[in-house]
Amino acid sequence: MADGDGAAASGKLAEHSTGGGEKGLPRRGKASSGRTLNTAQIPLVASHPEVYEPCDDSFALVDALLSDKAQLLALQPRLCMEVGCGSGYVITSLAIMLRQLASGTQYLATDVNKHAAETTQATLEAHGVHADVMVTDIVSGLEKRLAGMVDVVVINPPYVPTPEEEIGCKGIASSWAGGLNGRQVIDRILPAVREILSERGWLYMVALEDNDPLDICHLMSEMGYASRVVLKRCTEEESLFVLKFWRDPHTSTNASPRSPKSESWFSQLPFKSLWHKGS
Repeated sequence: MADGDGAAASGKLAEHSTGGGEKGLPRRGKASSGRTLNTAQIPLVASHPEVYEPCDDSFALVDALLSDKAQLLALQPRLCMEVGCGSGYVITSLAIMLRQLASGTQYLATDVNKHAAETTQATLEAHGVHADVMVTDIVSGLEKRLAGMVDVVVINPPYVPTPEEEIGCKGIASSWAGGLNGRQVIDRILPAVREILSERGWLYMVALEDNDPLDICHLMSEMGYASRVVLKRCTEEESLFVLKFWRDPHTSTNASPRSPKSESWFSQLPFKSLWHKGS
């Protein structure tokens, strides 16, 4: 099994429980002030009125990554990506965790909200780490260039159940509006991420209990992925899960095999950050 350290989520979800906090924005957590030196520091995280701030779900995702830090270092990912980067707290924290890999790892972040892209760039610069930041919907326009190349994908998706008409709203609402059962955006993200993950790639994703995490795991199993719950965090209003997925040859899939990639793959990608200080 490619993950090596976790049991597959087959039949029921294996749960690792921790504490949680109060809620603020629509069913997404209230920000907390202190984290560890292995993560982005809240006072250095940039903000904007139209950008989702680090909250319980952000902290849960970063804590899950911290719990897997040794495995992530052993994986030695060449390309890590965050879909829906918001304030940049998560991608910055991941870059700090893996900093000892030096220049061997590249980072990429996308968000449909241009203010989020600007905010993420500012957060990265404040912490002295770098990622290419792009304004796009999920991975739109990048599918062919990234096909089978991303070793780690992290996502805190719009998971809040909302009326369908709220999906696609501009600004901060795009960070939480998930449509029916909070699944409409998630169900678009999963097939797109499947195409960009490398054969050894890992996906970490936040899900709400209302999203039916077990069904998400079954859906990914049909795509050829094993899964486990890295972390479960309960608050007064909700239960958050951080799910991890990886390719498993023993699960069913109709995917066609991918061709091997050149070792100089990243040099062939003309990525340029869309937002730079002073631009």
